[in-house]
Amino acid sequence: MANIDVSLKEMLTIDGAIGAAVADYGSGMALGTLGGSKDLDLQVAAAANTEVVKAKLRAMDALKLSDAIEDILITLSTQYHIIRPLAGRGGKGLFLYLALDRNRANLAMARHQLRAIEDKLEI
Repeated sequence: MANIDVSLKEMLTIDGAIGAAVADYGSGMALGTLGGSKDLDLQVAAAANTEVVKAKLRAMDALKLSDAIEDILITLSTQYHIIRPLAGRGGKGLFLYLALDRNRANLAMARHQLRAIEDKLEI
């Protein structure tokens, strides 16, 4: 099992990773961040993406979908942003956030690796 710091380090080893965060979508607070750049403030990204998660949960509720969000993908012209709500082991209300350089990342592999990191994360 891995803690938040170890998980963030693993997230940054994913090809194309720019920045990573573990955040609470109830409060908008980042529990931990690693990486980022002058153009990617991970504290701001974590807070802003809480609204994305909440909006999707509201939409699912309105549609009466009884499914769970596996991940939310935002595709930009130069980046991929993956939001992965945590399931199980005390992770309810938290999500992993990973920003990738689109030219260096393999999206399918990144999603696979992020799922494996989630499985090892102990909150």
